Amino acid sequence: MRKSYDFSKGKKNPYARRLKKQITIRLDEDTLTYFKKLAEDTEIPYQTLINLYLGECARSKKRPSMRWKAA
Repeated sequence: MRKSYDFSKGKKNPYARRLKKQITIRLDEDTLTYFKKLAEDTEIPYQTLINLYLGECARSKKRPSMRWKAA
């Protein structure tokens, strides 16, 4: 390895805006269990599955509907 490198002619990563951002999110235990089981079945990491599902919801502009049921 060199002692120093010259990055003055470097270019900005064109894919940087597409990178993922780490966040903290609180999920119900049942929801997390569902995605972890699905991850085992599909051999896809559960965080990737959650991201795919949320991305699909965002692209289709799906909106949640919360209606309270009378007891």
